[in-house]
Amino acid sequence: MTEFAALAQLTVVAMVPYLLASLGTMLGGLTGVFSVSQEGVMLLGAAIGFLVSYGTGSTTIGILLAAGTGAVFGAALGWATTVLRLDQFVVGLALFFAATGLAGLLYRIVIGQGATTPRVDTLPRLEIPLLSDIPVLGTALFSHNVLVYLAALLAVGAWFFLYRTRAGLDLRSVGENPKAADSLGIPVVRNRLWTATAGGALMAVAGAYLPLVYTGTYTDSIVGGRGWLAIALTFFGGWRPQFIVLGALFFAAMDVVALRAEVAGIDIPSQVLLVVPYVATLLVMVFAFRWAKVPEFLGRNYDRESRTA
Repeated sequence: MTEFAALAQLTVVAMVPYLLASLGTMLGGLTGVFSVSQEGVMLLGAAIGFLVSYGTGSTTIGILLAAGTGAVFGAALGWATTVLRLDQFVVGLALFFAATGLAGLLYRIVIGQGATTPRVDTLPRLEIPLLSDIPVLGTALFSHNVLVYLAALLAVGAWFFLYRTRAGLDLRSVGENPKAADSLGIPVVRNRLWTATAGGALMAVAGAYLPLVYTGTYTDSIVGGRGWLAIALTFFGGWRPQFIVLGALFFAAMDVVALRAEVAGIDIPSQVLLVVPYVATLLVMVFAFRWAKVPEFLGRNYDRESRTA
């Protein structure tokens, strides 16, 4: 395997948590529900996925239960902001702290404080016949675990649903002008609730990906700021799946380059290398915010009886 092929493969692997968390953020945001709990939900998803996989020996069950837990948190955000009409930012922060605390608590209850860190088997590679034999591209794109392929299918499916179907158009209209959508018979509340729920599930799976693919272990710092970066990535991608994929590749490439530079022993302080992805994010966002179009009703609660919204 050439160095370029290895870097490309690592970049695709590193892309998935960013992509899933950002797609989850995008999905709720397109109906006006803006989450800031990504970091906490991802951490809880990582803890649930790891603990269930460790206890049952099944990564599939771990991923499914992590998704279910994330869906509960997403539904709580949707319910509190859509039905109770509470402030989205405040509710999101509350859910972030609740998920973060619950993740650490569950791990200590189940595992405790031991001298050794328990491990689980990571997801195996699933090479696609014939396609994986293509030079460079085969290694980079068609020699991965099942979650990589699932993330790619979700991105393509989200684009098709949002921009090639009537239901997708209805969904996007809720985030642009819910009053007009409501007058046309589009179920505003239902759309906000299910997108927030599905978005929370994707965020939790993004977190479960880390111990079940990356490390095989769980730590309280495993998410490492990816949840916050997912918010920036969603803005960077203009709330469109195709651009979010490109942004996720860019963010992942910054991660991989910093990691490879550290492993190679380049005479640069490790703290500088760790901050590279965040600096790159800031520089990109300075330009991205100039053209990124966010949903008009993002972060605002819809009141059917209101005359102004």
